[in-house]
Amino acid sequence: MNILPPALTDVIEAFGHLPGVGPRTAERYAYYLARHDEVFAKQLAQALHDLPDGIAYCEKTFALVPAGQKLSDLYTDPRRDKTLIAVVAEPFDIVALEKTGQFHGTYHVLGGLVSPIDGIGPEQLHIAELMKRIDEDKVKEIILATNASVEGESTALYIQQQLGTRKVRITRL
Repeated sequence: MNILPPALTDVIEAFGHLPGVGPRTAERYAYYLARHDEVFAKQLAQALHDLPDGIAYCEKTFALVPAGQKLSDLYTDPRRDKTLIAVVAEPFDIVALEKTGQFHGTYHVLGGLVSPIDGIGPEQLHIAELMKRIDEDKVKEIILATNASVEGESTALYIQQQLGTRKVRITRL
């Protein structure tokens, strides 16, 4: 015997897969959508439906871009200094740095951090592409903007080792 309609339990289960959303929060979100404005629920459903086909990754920086766009606006902007790169773990880290209004270089998104316990090694990250960019754009400085966790520190150390003899200034946030 089902206590709740399958449509509602399906939404609860889907919300429950999101990081940081436990069973009670998933239930609250689903019930909110069920009992409130039908238009909002349909807008949310449409936005979620369109998400996979609406985004892509910049071919140089791996930042999020609209589908069909090859390069990030932050990379192609002529006012940006391509010889200065802030290296971040995830695309949303760019948003935090951009909100300061103080950084005028470009970004490079690694796509995560080295984490052996999670099975993420350096080869799964965009580190080789970073080294290629450093050479192609004649980068003078990289800012390692990974967090201060064990994973962030080990990723920063690995990048420093990969730089080898390149004459690049390394700054750590």
